[in-house]
Amino acid sequence: MSLPQTPTRGSLLLRRAVLTGGLAAATVLAGAGAAFAHVTVHPDSYPRGSEDGTITFRVPNEEDHADTTKVDVYFPAGQPIPSVLVSPVPGWTAQVKSVDLKTPIKTDDGDITTAVSEIVWTGGRIAPGQYQDFTVAFGQLPTSGKELVFKALQTYSDGDIVRWIDEQQPGQSEPEHPAPTLKLTPASADSDDDASPAPAKQQRAATADDSTARDLGIAGLAVGVLGLAAAAFALVRARRNAV
Repeated sequence: MSLPQTPTRGSLLLRRAVLTGGLAAATVLAGAGAAFAHVTVHPDSYPRGSEDGTITFRVPNEEDHADTTKVDVYFPAGQPIPSVLVSPVPGWTAQVKSVDLKTPIKTDDGDITTAVSEIVWTGGRIAPGQYQDFTVAFGQLPTSGKELVFKALQTYSDGDIVRWIDEQQPGQSEPEHPAPTLKLTPASADSDDDASPAPAKQQRAATADDSTARDLGIAGLAVGVLGLAAAAFALVRARRNAV
């Protein structure tokens, strides 16, 4: 009868690596599943003042025994978006609501006095394990600010309402029900103003690359010369021994 073998150090390390990798993979998958259950906006960023673009609100069903039957998306009042066009979704009806602005938006075509306040989608159903994309085209995004927060309400067929209204606070973990958030990045002109002189950086990088390549070439040549010298010495020595 064979006796059980004592685990070697290598096998113990292998088991530990497999266990650690499995735990890490499980953690990543759990985080991905939690993020996928959120109502999100795509893309997640746009340059300030962008015109004639589209944003999509992705609404997944995170319930096991109820359908999503209504989606409300509230537009930020402090950063008005003047107008939108709603892409049709089969089975769903969209209602766009607007609000009068206290301070009109100045444009080349005149003052804009109203902005979008809310879009309500009803009539359709999102079954468990499925999601639905709701896409809108905007005329122009705000020219200031760092982000646009679109608070959303998701209503289920059993009467439950999930409120995606929590805003991310700096230095804190993600809230349980984060609001869909669109980051506003610097516009092209802002990027040019904030950027440091690129040509100087590129020239320094190119000079460093050339210097590195030259040093490597010299080192390779030296190694080659030493190799040839060693081979010649070995050949001469072999001939002497043969004599």
